[in-house]
Amino acid sequence: MTLWQEYRQPTSLSEAIEDLTKAPQPAIPIAGGTDLLIDIRQGRHSPPQTLVDLTGVPEMNVIENRGDHIHIGAAVSINRIVSSPLLQKNAHALIEACDLIAGPQVRNTATLGGNVAHALPAADGTIALVSLDSRAEIVNPQGIRTVPFIELFKGPGKSAIDKSKELIVGFNLPILEDNQASAFKRIMRPQGVALPILNCAVWVDRDGDVINNVRIAVGPGGPTPFRATKAERALRDQTYHQDVLVNALEQLTSQARFRTSPHRATEDYRKYIIHGLFTTTFIEAWNRAG
Repeated sequence: MTLWQEYRQPTSLSEAIEDLTKAPQPAIPIAGGTDLLIDIRQGRHSPPQTLVDLTGVPEMNVIENRGDHIHIGAAVSINRIVSSPLLQKNAHALIEACDLIAGPQVRNTATLGGNVAHALPAADGTIALVSLDSRAEIVNPQGIRTVPFIELFKGPGKSAIDKSKELIVGFNLPILEDNQASAFKRIMRPQGVALPILNCAVWVDRDGDVINNVRIAVGPGGPTPFRATKAERALRDQTYHQDVLVNALEQLTSQARFRTSPHRATEDYRKYIIHGLFTTTFIEAWNRAG
């Protein structure tokens, strides 16, 4: 089976967009390829005419401090994220999420951009990025624009990116301030199903015992990566107490759209386990922020 006919290796964003739009079609981008190549071999994705290898584009392969934010290139490998001192200091939730993706060999190749571009509502890296209030840099023939991360998704497996002419350059995360922290946890089936039964990421900003601000992401909590905005409002400006968490959980479960998956869990089971998962994740972030 021929997986592709032409292979392009651009060394700049402008070359990458030119290859994507003007090379023999259909053309698709590749970096790690840990999902894409399997999908092609197993018939879930038709073989492209051209593969556009993004690993030589500098802007997509850096982790750097840009003053008011940290930039993570979309083609950075998962293991580079896990081992980054800059992210270990500023993005605990993302470090913990990436450290749970697949196994060590896959993490050496797989990329954060690929994890996001697959547009799965429970992808570990995606849920962490939602909680961290990240923004995505998108490039197309007209230039680069920055959008809120949550706007990248239309539905399960449906990205808002026009893959015929757009690329995710990377992700921008706010610099962590004093008394802020994040955490990520998940519950998996032991049989090796790739996606979690449920995962959760929490970012919190505290002032002593007062919850100044909080962001909560849960997957899968709906057809797209879910942010528990009702629970966030219930916690914001409240003094931390177990009763406050109980109220937030009620708001979370009323807003989330848990569903039954034949391979992972029922809706009722997810509603049951979110209580312990959210509580432990919040407490972990809260203690770190202290």
